[in-house]
Amino acid sequence: MVDALQRAAQLRALLSTYSYHYYVLSQPLASDAEFDALYNELRALEVEHPELITPDSPTQRAGSDLTEEWQKVRHAAPILSLSNAYSEEDLHAWEERNLRLLPSGTQLDYTLEPKFDGLTIVLTYENGILTQAATRGNGEVGDEVTPNIRTIRTIPLRIPVHPESPPPPARLVVRGEILYLKRDFEALNQRQIEQEQPVFINARNAASGALKQKDSRITAARPLSAFIYSVVDGEGLTLDRQWDMLEMLRDMGFPTAREAAHFPTLSDIIQQIPMWESRRNALDYEIDGVVIKVNDLSMVRELGVVGKDPRGAVAYKFPAQEAATRLLDVVVSVGRTGRIVPSASLDPVFLGGVTVSSATLHNYDYVKALDIRIGDQVIVKRAGDVIPNVVGPLLAARTGEERAIEPPARCPFCDTPVVRPEGAVDVFCDNVYCPERVYRQVEFFVSRGALDIEGFGSQTVKTLIDKGLIKDEADIFSLTADQLLPLDGFAEKKVQKLLDAIATAKSRPLERVLTALGIDGVGSTIATALANALPSVDLLENAEPETLSSIEGVGEILAQSIYAWFRDPYHLQVLDKLRSAGVTTQGMAREKSSDALAGLTFVLTGTLPTLSRDEAGALIESHGGKVTGSVSKKTSYVLVGDSPGSKAEKAAQLNVPIISESDLLGMLENR
Repeated sequence: MVDALQRAAQLRALLSTYSYHYYVLSQPLASDAEFDALYNELRALEVEHPELITPDSPTQRAGSDLTEEWQKVRHAAPILSLSNAYSEEDLHAWEERNLRLLPSGTQLDYTLEPKFDGLTIVLTYENGILTQAATRGNGEVGDEVTPNIRTIRTIPLRIPVHPESPPPPARLVVRGEILYLKRDFEALNQRQIEQEQPVFINARNAASGALKQKDSRITAARPLSAFIYSVVDGEGLTLDRQWDMLEMLRDMGFPTAREAAHFPTLSDIIQQIPMWESRRNALDYEIDGVVIKVNDLSMVRELGVVGKDPRGAVAYKFPAQEAATRLLDVVVSVGRTGRIVPSASLDPVFLGGVTVSSATLHNYDYVKALDIRIGDQVIVKRAGDVIPNVVGPLLAARTGEERAIEPPARCPFCDTPVVRPEGAVDVFCDNVYCPERVYRQVEFFVSRGALDIEGFGSQTVKTLIDKGLIKDEADIFSLTADQLLPLDGFAEKKVQKLLDAIATAKSRPLERVLTALGIDGVGSTIATALANALPSVDLLENAEPETLSSIEGVGEILAQSIYAWFRDPYHLQVLDKLRSAGVTTQGMAREKSSDALAGLTFVLTGTLPTLSRDEAGALIESHGGKVTGSVSKKTSYVLVGDSPGSKAEKAAQLNVPIISESDLLGMLENR
């Protein structure tokens, strides 16, 4: 029995350490198989000797169905809300009000912390053991949800997690937030779709629902996370500063926000806010603002409370990213590859600083899975500069008059029957002569990111197609002044300027031409890799999939796509016309400037201040660096401009350094 007691204690300590490193630090110390073996050993010991079960045992995270109606818990101290600020002026006014209440000459320093968009939780530890967990409730009294909280793996059942840390107070009450990490919420909804269950529209509401389950086994099956950010009460605990409090919580093994920081003045804080607002979409969790706290806790106590808001802290709120509005209709568009995309026409709603009247519905499988209908009240989300999308319908708001959304049977632009390739989530118009497909392809072909033909805007493309002057992108190189001058708005000077720009575009580098062809999956980075490996259209046309897949950034699926593109009769016809017109089909050897970036791999995203993405890529490669299309742990740097996409988010998740154009130029100068 003594041996079992000692082994159980050893297993609890080991599993607790492994869980902390896995769930909180994201730095696993053991394989899943090793963890499972130790867990199963402990569970077997507890089955054989039930008296060995302790409240902090990892086996108690599984939950049970033995619950009662929620018991009410009175908090050790009021769990207060925060007043809000929405501008720099609001923050200065908040500081000035505080300084008037403090001795003359007082200097305030601050902490800056994320404002989690989750559910408040209050945890009580006695002699280091988690004994009670309660919701915020009305701030004075909350619901006890201890069995459910024990199932959340980021919350320690015993503190400190590290044996070498200082001992905990005899009684410690802490406050934090329960939420879903973004990736976990997406995975949860994917499971709901696979099980043909309704999806969760809002992560915060879903977290609240999971926490209030009567059967804690359901909570255990939900991938909830937690962050702890303050001490409510601590027996014999003396803390002078908020920053010290955060350090103490980290030392105890609580999950805290790594992004929290300490700043000497409010001006320093204000300079950080735009960066926080721009990076909110790259964080692992949802935030709706930041919290600014007076660092000196004695001053916080002296400032006191006004109403239900402590004067020593304020929440700076960001513009809302989600809103509810009515879906009025569905508009169908056809892309250059023939992909048919449904978009929502919305009752206009102000969101993220702009008025939104349309949003993407992604594809018809997405519409079906979420059961989105015309006439629904829907939640629309706009994150930064990302195209707004419909998150899902508010089912409780339905009247019965809503109409189902079905994919079209025929292309709305050319009346060709639509097709759905096996395994695809999209439907397609496969008519390469579809006027809408041609329009989209030519529009892309002449755009800044492709051949960059100045003066060749979308309206010009539409006019030339409508007049029958071009039937594909290669036809633009055959245009003459005699064809263009009779058109409305095409004066002699404009026509000559356009023809000169078309002539200039013939000599664009091979990688720009390959980008402009619009091969599915081939952006500027992959086009550059193709041009470097196989520096002519003829070589690419004759390359086998095995050869293509060996090129950096080109996997087997993309290789098959490229191979198929170069075997399509329509595409070969376009290539022949481009050759005849004198468009570049051969690559040029690049001069190497230095080895300053040798051994470094870069990924580019966003719009750079002075360089185009192609120019930046060429600059990196001319100095020995390598440019790839996707972010991985092997990426050295991610070069970010305005309106970055998901690559910046991936870089933040993998802790890959993010640099600006000026940083890159500085690296070249310094090396």
